[in-house]
Amino acid sequence: MRFELYVAARYLKAKRRQAIVGVVTAISVAGVAAGVAALIIALAITTGMRRDLQDKLLGATSAVDLMRVQQDGIRDWRPLLARLRKVPHVVAAAPGLYGEVMVSRGPRSGFAMIKGIIPADERTVSTLLDSIVAGSAKDLIPGAANHAATPVPGEGSSNMPYPPLVLGSDLADQIGAQIGDSVLVTSPQGELTPVGLAPKYEAFRLAGVFHSGFYQYDAAYAFMRLTDAQQLFSEPDLLSVISFKVDQLDRAPEIGQAIEKAAGEGFQTTNWMEQNRELFRALKLEQVVTFIIIALIVIVAALNILIALTMMVMEKTRDIAVMMSFGVEPAQVQRIFVMQGFLISVLGTALGLVLGYVASWAGGHYHFIHLSAQVYSIDTLPFAPRVIHGVVVSAVSIGISLLATLYPSTSAARVLPAEALRYE
Repeated sequence: MRFELYVAARYLKAKRRQAIVGVVTAISVAGVAAGVAALIIALAITTGMRRDLQDKLLGATSAVDLMRVQQDGIRDWRPLLARLRKVPHVVAAAPGLYGEVMVSRGPRSGFAMIKGIIPADERTVSTLLDSIVAGSAKDLIPGAANHAATPVPGEGSSNMPYPPLVLGSDLADQIGAQIGDSVLVTSPQGELTPVGLAPKYEAFRLAGVFHSGFYQYDAAYAFMRLTDAQQLFSEPDLLSVISFKVDQLDRAPEIGQAIEKAAGEGFQTTNWMEQNRELFRALKLEQVVTFIIIALIVIVAALNILIALTMMVMEKTRDIAVMMSFGVEPAQVQRIFVMQGFLISVLGTALGLVLGYVASWAGGHYHFIHLSAQVYSIDTLPFAPRVIHGVVVSAVSIGISLLATLYPSTSAARVLPAEALRYE
């Protein structure tokens, strides 16, 4: 062991003539540990929120969407869909027809974004149909048998085979609908009557309820068969979008351009990065600000290290003078106290890393912190600790602590042996 490190370790373990020095040293270790643990947990939370939001967004939506520009929608879409599925990096494609509607049961109602789909194709680009918690999406399959539903008052008998509908869990709770109930879907794209434009409405049977954990989808999304949506919106054989799943998410803009080129003039694509740019930018900014604010805990701990080392220099002045009189260089004395601050920092950082990663693992494994989905879009607080976080936090913690050792170590190196021993 190097001489400086040996003496520094002995000084840390030695019994203090002044107990306050030991107390300040313990507080310094605890402060560094608290700061490091807080940073690890905060970074794990912000990373977990970004990961969960991204996974749920990409699970609920497609990576790239193709739309028709300056026209009502996409017609003659079947040969176009077959051609676009062959574009490089396209894994799957699915047709869809979007429309805003009002869904009601009795006096209770809510607004929804209806998507008409072909279930087999939709499952290849979205996971929402895989998150059904009640009922099933089997009835959405073309040709599936329909079952009778509880009638909507004034809308016919219970023997009518209403077409199936799948709602988000929060929307289903809002209107008080359960599996097998009939709900009334009202479209603003109504029919022209002698007295003007009248909204078009049609009864559907609630066949399934999905719960993605992402509030925006659970509270405002619904699925029906593509043919039923085209009939509801009076748009026979029309699509509003073709959705794509790609094999390289980070290259979605470039793949979107290739899809546009293959589709021809009059088409435009959007991708998941463009649709959620502000959200992920805000999350990144939040992570940086959180890191800076919580790093102040480490800075306070570094000030404690400075105070502890300064008091130790004052306590060990005679020892320093004796070592210098035996030929120890001032640079060696300086390194002794730098090493001492380094040991305090390493001990606190190691303890903080253990506490931070254990707490993050427990939070991510047991999900014991619940959130309001209406506010945060997710219902549990996610934790996603990364090894790189430990490396960065350790470097910052030890670096700040070493800066705090400069003044006391320099003061120790300036001790004059003759002056220090004059009155001993």
